[in-house]
Amino acid sequence: MKLDLFKWEKPAWIVSSLLVLISIVAMAICWAQFQAPFKPGLDFVGGTRLQLQLECASKNNCPAAIDVAKVQDILGGVGLGNSSVQVIEDYTLSIRQQTLDVEQREAVLKALNEGIGKFDPETIQIDTVGPTVGKALFRSGVLALVISLLGIIVYLTIRFQLDYAVFAIVALLYDALITMGAFAIFGLVGGVEVDSLFLVSLLTIIGFSVNDTVVIYDRVRETLELHPDWSLDYAVDDAVNQTLTRSINTSLTTCLPLVAIFLFGGDTLKFFALALLIGFTSGVYSSIFLATTLWAWWRKRRSPKNPPREMVAEV
Repeated sequence: MKLDLFKWEKPAWIVSSLLVLISIVAMAICWAQFQAPFKPGLDFVGGTRLQLQLECASKNNCPAAIDVAKVQDILGGVGLGNSSVQVIEDYTLSIRQQTLDVEQREAVLKALNEGIGKFDPETIQIDTVGPTVGKALFRSGVLALVISLLGIIVYLTIRFQLDYAVFAIVALLYDALITMGAFAIFGLVGGVEVDSLFLVSLLTIIGFSVNDTVVIYDRVRETLELHPDWSLDYAVDDAVNQTLTRSINTSLTTCLPLVAIFLFGGDTLKFFALALLIGFTSGVYSSIFLATTLWAWWRKRRSPKNPPREMVAEV
């Protein structure tokens, strides 16, 4: 496989800019609605989540799926009309509301049993998180992201040079922003909430993406040392093509299990796997088309006497 990297340089920058703009707009809309860049889950805002399944689901004889509008009407009757309601796989109900005491929870369960149908008491899950804990989780997650980015800058500066580190961070921020933008859109369109696992996925994406970038940077440095008479564009293009097959194969073998988890892993891991799929795909793209091309653009600005692409040694 042969990729003419600099032929696609400007189109890649344009597409990347558009995706970043869409992500920022989506997160801005989310901020206006939820006071957060995406729809926050129970882990971050605190409150009580009730999850319960109809008894008939285990017997496969339910007459119809749960109607969200009907559930909202029932909750309105007990003073909880502003609850967030989600139906999972037709017969499982997930309700999120501010922290509820025992009496309120019992009132909700009684009203649902009378209005919707008999719910299996063994399937009832009640999770309660205080707002202070939620804020602490969010601060800890953001702090972990910042520390990891600073650590990457230090490592890449020591191993390569500062400009390598800067453009690697640009690519990592792009991957994180695209993933966050995608989940902002999912939150607006499908009501998908973000929990603490999402922050874990961002940290994982950063680690995976920087690995790809380091491999390419290493090959670029080796190529420039072996062929100092080559133009920068030609050397970078050659280095990227040497690592291209490896990057694609590594990403494919990593994404295949994630696809399986997304399809069959259940609701807990479904969106965690989706975030990783988006981030890993973006990571391969940004390592090749952003981190490398932006670094080459910067080096050419610093060394305007760099020979043009055509002026390379015979291979």
